[in-house]
Amino acid sequence: MKSTSDELKGYKGLARKKLIEWGVRVWSDVRVINDAGSVFEGVILPRFGYFDDLHLVIKMKNGYNTGIHVNRVKSIKEIGYKKAIYKIPEKEFPHSDTLRNVTLLGTGGTIASRLDYRTGAVIPAFTPGELYGAVPELADICNLKTKKLFGVFSENMAKQEYITLAKTIGEEIAAGADGIVIGHGTDTMGHTAAILSFMVQQSPIPIVIVGSQRSSDRPSSDAALNLIHAVRAAALGDIAEVQICMFGPTSDYYGLLHRGTRCRKMHSSYRSTFRTVGDIPLCMVNKNNFEYLTQDYLPRDTERHVMIYPVFNDRVTILYYYPGMNPDLVDALVEKGYKGIVIAGTGLGHVNKPLYPAIKQAIKQGVHVVMTVQTLWGYVQMYVYDTGRDLLDIGVIPLDNMLPETALMKLCWVLGHTDNHDEVLRLMRHSVNHEITEREPHNGYLILQGGLPEIEKFISSHWK
Repeated sequence: MKSTSDELKGYKGLARKKLIEWGVRVWSDVRVINDAGSVFEGVILPRFGYFDDLHLVIKMKNGYNTGIHVNRVKSIKEIGYKKAIYKIPEKEFPHSDTLRNVTLLGTGGTIASRLDYRTGAVIPAFTPGELYGAVPELADICNLKTKKLFGVFSENMAKQEYITLAKTIGEEIAAGADGIVIGHGTDTMGHTAAILSFMVQQSPIPIVIVGSQRSSDRPSSDAALNLIHAVRAAALGDIAEVQICMFGPTSDYYGLLHRGTRCRKMHSSYRSTFRTVGDIPLCMVNKNNFEYLTQDYLPRDTERHVMIYPVFNDRVTILYYYPGMNPDLVDALVEKGYKGIVIAGTGLGHVNKPLYPAIKQAIKQGVHVVMTVQTLWGYVQMYVYDTGRDLLDIGVIPLDNMLPETALMKLCWVLGHTDNHDEVLRLMRHSVNHEITEREPHNGYLILQGGLPEIEKFISSHWK
C-alpha cells in the first residue's frame, strides 16, 4: 500500500520513511511490538511543527499518548483505519414549549475541550454548541442556550473572569433562564463556586458548576455524564444555590451536588474527586431522579429577586503556615501592598511566636488578617491555648470552620466592598451561604483508611 502525503500528515525524515516502509498511515489502528517485547495498541496520531523525525505517536486504548522511537519498532500491523474528525458539527438545539430554559456558560476546562494533536495536550477549544452535538440527551432535559464567555484553563480564572461571570448570571436570570450551568475546569472549580456564592445571592434558580476529570477523547471520560447531571439539576432540581456537580463514586452510578462554599477537590485524577467538607452533600442526582440529602437549602422560587455583587479585591493571599516560617514573609506581603492575609494555621488556628510582631505590624498598617485551619475539618478555637489568645489580642480574625480557599474568596469579595476593619470583621464573621456552620454533622467527617481489616471487609462488599 502506498501512503499519500495526507495519510502521513506531519511525519518527516526517518519516521516518514518507516511509515511508508511498514505500509501504515496516520489514523491507522495499529499493533506495535518494540525491541523489548512490549505491545502497544492504538491509533497513530499526526505530528506537526517542531517535532523530531524519530518517533511515532500513538493514542493508546487507555486514552494516553505514547511516543515510540522508530528504531525500536520490531513489528507493526495495521488492524483498522478511520480518519479522525476534528470538529463535532454544531447543531441547532431543538426547542420544546414543555421544557425549561437553561443557559450554559462556557469558561473552558476539560468539559469543553479537544485534543491538540500537535502537543498531545487537552486544550479548551470546543464551543458549547459542539458539545451539544456530542451529547444529544440534553435535548430531552431542557431548551439549551449557550454563551462562551472565555476559553481558559481554570488556573487562569481570576478577578475579571469572576466579575464577568457574576454579571452574566444576573443578565441570564433577568432574561428568564430557569437554570444556569457553568462549564469549568476542575482545578479551581471550588474557588469559583465560593466567589459566586458571595457575588450572586438570593438566586431564584439553580446555578450549577460542572467539569470533568477526564477529557472527552478518553474512553473513561466523565464529561458527558457530568454535563447531563448538571443540566438536570439546573432544569429540574429544586436547589437555587451555587453548587458543584461531579461524580459521586468512581463509577458512573450518580453525581453529587455540593454547596459552593463547602466543596473541595481532594484528588488529582479520580473522577470522584470533589468532596463536601465539614458537612454532607446537598443531593444525589442521576439520569432519572434526585435524592435530596438535606432540606437545609435555598429552594427554587421564581418570585425571588437575585442580588449581584460583582466586586473583588485581588490583593489578598493565603499563608499556609509551616514550622519555622519566617516573619519576613509577612513583611514582604505588606511591602507589596497586600490588603488581606488568610492564614491556614495549625491545629486550632496557631502560628509560631516569631510571626507575632510581623502580624501585629501588618494589622497596624491596615492589613486584614484572618485565621482558618489547615486540617480542613474542624473549627478555629483560639481561646483554648495562649497562642490563640495572643493572636486574638493582636487582631487576627477567627473564621470558625470556613475553608481556607473559601476564606480567600470571601476576603477578596469583602475588601471589594470596604476597607474599614470593623466592617470587614463583621462581614467575614457573618455567614452568607453556609461558609460558616454552627456545627458539623456527626457524619460530615468520615475517612476510610485502606489496609485496616474492618475497612477492607467493608470495601470488598461495596467496591464495584
